[in-house]
Amino acid sequence: MKKLFLPLLLIGVISVHTNLFAQDDISDEVLIELYKGARVTDVVDGLVTVGYMDVGVMDPKIAPLWKDVETMAHRFSGIAVTVRYGPTNRPMHPGADLTKPENYEEYRRWRGMWYSQLSSEPFQQYIKPGTVVVMDNKDDNDTGSTGSKNIMDWQEKGAVGLVAAGGVRDIDEVIRQRNPVYMNYFERGRGERIGRNEFIDAQRPVVVGGCLVYPGDVIVADGDGVVVVPRRVAVRVGQIAYMELVDDMKGRKELYEKTGRELDKTVIILEEPAAFFKRLGLPIDPNKK
Repeated sequence: MKKLFLPLLLIGVISVHTNLFAQDDISDEVLIELYKGARVTDVVDGLVTVGYMDVGVMDPKIAPLWKDVETMAHRFSGIAVTVRYGPTNRPMHPGADLTKPENYEEYRRWRGMWYSQLSSEPFQQYIKPGTVVVMDNKDDNDTGSTGSKNIMDWQEKGAVGLVAAGGVRDIDEVIRQRNPVYMNYFERGRGERIGRNEFIDAQRPVVVGGCLVYPGDVIVADGDGVVVVPRRVAVRVGQIAYMELVDDMKGRKELYEKTGRELDKTVIILEEPAAFFKRLGLPIDPNKK
């Protein structure tokens, strides 16, 4: 019995390893298309179906900063680009008396140094169409790492949304600009980065809303919150979620028609699952070998 145990264990480890990483080579483009229009609830159900119970579901405090249930413009899904900021351990002032006008230029030099050397945005190089910026900035003081201008810079490069522990300022403008943001509102930041936080790293694992997020994971966000899909299971989970969504749409469409409701886009099926999966080059049935 003991002689059989080790080979069986090795076979099990190899099998698990193969299953875990079988979907890693799928392209971002396919995943973005697969998850377009996905709902958090269907994705959570998909995760449970593949054995990931209560995995990747962020704390409900990470919620949309604004919602538009007519256009659903607050919803997004995409591929995680991760960044981490933390509280500084350096002097929080330039060492000069800033109450004196003659020290204004000293302040400007100190400010420029901080933004260029200590709290810059090197993660921007990774942003492309379909990116979700996931920012771990918990406990980085009362800092607005995201503001009304830089979030538009990220959007221009292709970012579809931001998920952050907090640290967003210029909130009125962010809402007016309709930049999709999910965060803990009570952890918003008011001050600049200078003297408060520092850039730690990018494209490394982060924790936001109690969830571990790796670069390349799939992020889905809507009025129900935020869910993180580990890339290793993203294809099957996405397919299951799409099948659930279509089934829900069909049932709700019948009820719309019975009750005389005007049909809206939440009950309009654009593509049947089998045809959709075939077009993406995916298995027709994700639950069969």
